[in-house]
Amino acid sequence: MEVILAFNRNSSYLDHPKAGSLMTEKKQILIIDDERSMLDAMATILRSGGYNVQQAESGSEALDKLRAFKPDLIFADIRMPDMNGFDLLENIKKIPSVSSTPVVFLSAIDDFHARKVARDLGAADYLLKPVDEKDVFSTITKHLHS
Repeated sequence: MEVILAFNRNSSYLDHPKAGSLMTEKKQILIIDDERSMLDAMATILRSGGYNVQQAESGSEALDKLRAFKPDLIFADIRMPDMNGFDLLENIKKIPSVSSTPVVFLSAIDDFHARKVARDLGAADYLLKPVDEKDVFSTITKHLHS
């Protein structure tokens, strides 16, 4: 499956209209997706904005990383082979050190039920794949800098 992201290599988060002095310290972001191309593309976008990025290719790998790493924001795919994003979020909520960390779902699933389940479980947001760089940064601003 080919991943298409709208990413302008000549721009950065600092070009975002709300950036200003928001980046006083590097925020930590965890990306969870079973597609390596999506992980790499999101990491490129986030690093261009000055964020420290960790990656996990599965829900279980993410839970292992969360034992030693406390991100400020988590982006997670919904469809993953070992543990879907909804189950992952329920498990994250059980880890006291990260239970209040905003989780944003990234998914190609665009239906009312999936969005409702995400909202009911406490997801901070829901972005559709392919993601757009501006949507990613506006979501970060909304959940980390507002």
